[in-house]
Amino acid sequence: MKPSTDRMLTRIKSMYLYIKRRGNVTTQELVEEFGTTQRTIQRDLNVLEYNNLVKSPTRGKWVVTKRKTIVS
Repeated sequence: MKPSTDRMLTRIKSMYLYIKRRGNVTTQELVEEFGTTQRTIQRDLNVLEYNNLVKSPTRGKWVVTKRKTIVS
């Protein structure tokens, strides 16, 4: 895997765990926590949402779904 792909997957996994731990976060909180652009965070959230791991019940707020996951 390319280093950039590995970095992206690590960030997405960290974002998922952060949202799971906090329960409810905003996109802006994720930008500040991970020190990256809003566009990058949105792209990562789209990956998580596509895989049914997070959802946005209110615009700009994110929670994890009830889908069972195994994090290694």
